[in-house]
Amino acid sequence: MDGSGLSEPERLILAEIEQDLRADEFLDRRLRTMSPGPPLARMTHRFRSHLLAAAVGVLAALTFVLLAMAASTSQPGLIWAFSGTWALTLVGLLTLVCRWSERLAHRRHARGRRGAGPP
Repeated sequence: MDGSGLSEPERLILAEIEQDLRADEFLDRRLRTMSPGPPLARMTHRFRSHLLAAAVGVLAALTFVLLAMAASTSQPGLIWAFSGTWALTLVGLLTLVCRWSERLAHRRHARGRRGAGPP
């Protein structure tokens, strides 16, 4: 490139823009996670993120089946199996709700940061 590049006022403006962009946490996180990575890593991340939800769904269905069987036969083994799957289902559901609320809080925080401009 011929010439000296950017003038001093242009460099100051560029530095100010870069500083404002670095202060935006939402944009920074989006830019850091933008690289797709290897296809296998994307696929396993997607699989892991939905694995807990699928497990909770299967456990919930199993809990209802065991509840019906335990209520109709009153066998202690079925009652214990029901109580165990019910407890695991509740723990998994609580974990899903915690993850969902954290994501929602991060989105609201990022949306609030984007809307707030310099005074």
